[in-house]
Amino acid sequence: MRLKNLILAAMLAASSLTASPSLAAAKDLLVVDFIAEPSSLDPHVQWNTDSFNVYRNIFDNLLTRDDQGQIAPQIATEWKYLSDTEVEFKIRDGVKFHDGKPLTAEDVAFSIKRITDPAFASPQLGQFNQIADAVAKDPTTVVVTTKGPYPVLLAQLTKLSIVPKHVVESVSKDEFNLKPVGSGPYKFESWNRGVEVVVARNDDYWGQKGAFPKVAFRAVPDGSTRIANLQSGTTDLASNFNNDLAAQLESSGQGKVLPVKGERIAYFSLNVNKPPLNDKRVRLAIAHAIDKQGITEGILGGFDTPLDELTSPVSFGFVEGIKAPEYNPEKAKEILAEVGDAAKAEITLLTTPVYDQRVVQAIQQMLTDVGLNVKIESTDMGNWMQRMQSGPDTIPSSSFGRWSCGCQDADGILYPLLHSSSNWASIKDERIDKALDEARSTIDQAKRLELYKTVHQIVADENYVIPLYQASVIYGAAKEVEFSPLPNENLFLNRIGWSGN
Repeated sequence: MRLKNLILAAMLAASSLTASPSLAAAKDLLVVDFIAEPSSLDPHVQWNTDSFNVYRNIFDNLLTRDDQGQIAPQIATEWKYLSDTEVEFKIRDGVKFHDGKPLTAEDVAFSIKRITDPAFASPQLGQFNQIADAVAKDPTTVVVTTKGPYPVLLAQLTKLSIVPKHVVESVSKDEFNLKPVGSGPYKFESWNRGVEVVVARNDDYWGQKGAFPKVAFRAVPDGSTRIANLQSGTTDLASNFNNDLAAQLESSGQGKVLPVKGERIAYFSLNVNKPPLNDKRVRLAIAHAIDKQGITEGILGGFDTPLDELTSPVSFGFVEGIKAPEYNPEKAKEILAEVGDAAKAEITLLTTPVYDQRVVQAIQQMLTDVGLNVKIESTDMGNWMQRMQSGPDTIPSSSFGRWSCGCQDADGILYPLLHSSSNWASIKDERIDKALDEARSTIDQAKRLELYKTVHQIVADENYVIPLYQASVIYGAAKEVEFSPLPNENLFLNRIGWSGN
């Protein structure tokens, strides 16, 4: 059976996503601590965890994933392929934006065309640039046309937030960011910059309503403060725990640890246009110098799993049997000795406090130990994102990064990081471009896997990017919180319950 027929058979599944949390048992205010505040609440302007975990609840997406990871209806109730390049979506009737205006097919088409407009310059453009057009046939029907057969379309549309055309066209981009209007289970209430974003339950929501009347997302950069807040009861749910904080919370008996191995991968990015990283031998030495097992076991406590490729096992496109260069620091030293003085050029290692600095510092030490000259530069997450998608001429020499596309498909990671058309990529390898283009233009899943195997092997041979590990997301929570973390890291407030009185 062809892929599109399989999708067609699955698309009519029931739209119920999870068991209803108990409204009666919930507290009035749920407090969630993140490392940083959102960069933007306009869902088309930014793509980082601290942003989308907030705006995911203000806006509905065209599609979503259920708690089992399957693509499920949201604003689209059903869909069918008219051809290999045309998909017709039926839009849910009776959905209203937070200002009371109805959500129609026109809003869906507008949202798709907005995020795919190159002039709009969304950092998510690479996720949606195979969409050629979106047309509202009538108030409840949208036809999406792709540039060719595009097997990742539905997976990508689970991230496509629907914005109100009448609002976006009447205000500036900055005004919409400061006061976003969506149709989701929570309404934007306030944003105290650097402190918190508060959202209020949308009691007129068409779907599963949230258990909590209000939710506060707070920016708490320091991990010890996040755990202290949990233990004191001032915070109910906190993200970005490392293994030490998780052990501390567990041993205290004042909360619980909720880990999940996700689609997010950690990687060491190299700008192959800048010396000494333009020398393939230096990149091989770097690959030999990094002890992935030592990082995951010795630093991260075994929550994370070493990887030899840029795709997580929970995502389509992961291929068994790829072997990256093994950890061998002596071999790295030999290679660098052959390179000579050119290998001693300074390498900037860009990072941000959002990432585990123990890992960043360990990588710096490992590379220093084999004779490389690596200097850490730290910046805030917004600036990190901007610099890492600034094109090959200005992307820093190297960077520690963690990537999740939210789509659980290799295309969402490999294309932006490796394809020469992407602002995130510093390489231009025609073999990789060809394989990635073919993989996102055939619905033959077996062929796609072979193409991704080709890409993984080239990366392992050339060391354009060093895959590090499959990252776990570790939350800390009050004992009363009922929450099952998802591999795609989406935090849906209306799927969180409360067991206390």
